[in-house]
Amino acid sequence: MEGHAELHKIWEWLDAEPSLNVGVITGTGRAFSAGADLKEWNNRNSSGQKREMVPSGFGALSRRSGRKPIIAAVNGLAFGGGCELIVNCDLVVASSNATFALPEVKRGVVAFAGALPRIVRTIGKQRAMEMALTGRTVPAQEAKEWGLVNKVVGDKDGEVVDAAVEYAKMIAENSPDAVIVSREGIKMGWEGMGAEDATRLANDVWFSRLQAGENIKEGVKAFVEKRKPKWKAAKL
Repeated sequence: MEGHAELHKIWEWLDAEPSLNVGVITGTGRAFSAGADLKEWNNRNSSGQKREMVPSGFGALSRRSGRKPIIAAVNGLAFGGGCELIVNCDLVVASSNATFALPEVKRGVVAFAGALPRIVRTIGKQRAMEMALTGRTVPAQEAKEWGLVNKVVGDKDGEVVDAAVEYAKMIAENSPDAVIVSREGIKMGWEGMGAEDATRLANDVWFSRLQAGENIKEGVKAFVEKRKPKWKAAKL
């Protein structure tokens, strides 16, 4: 539980730090994240303590809204909360030996950190049911075919992080304001808002903020002048 709180502060810091536009999260060793600490959970159950998770969810990501995109570089197994975490990341890169599972039903618990209503929108009802009700392990390539993973790379040390950083570089080359607003538009649709309502809200709230900034003017001007844009830190 302490780790969730620490990560919550890190992602809040990322959103507030003007020199950074994208975050990358990965693991070390055989696991990206093995999920909840069941020993801690058992101790809390025995002592009658409640498990108070931060509002942003497992790893402060499974229910995070935030401003800036975060890329998961899945180096190994992503089980339980670790799988819930990647479902709400903006992009997911996996090593070829990465595996994904929601095995909570095997322990008498439920994936309550936000994945269930979100994963169905990504991989569809039947596949989501398969993961949540059987608890079976899904290999990286199958997860990519399902749309849960953007890219699968090799399993050499650091290879998956390098691939995630390449995505991050592509994002960071763009207007930080436009990235934030584009992300909001997609999130609104993914979270269940109708296309017209989401478009109207994006225009009324987010695009008006974008128009008030310098980056939208700089992007158009740089295109006309045939040069690379000189972006300023996002102020949305």
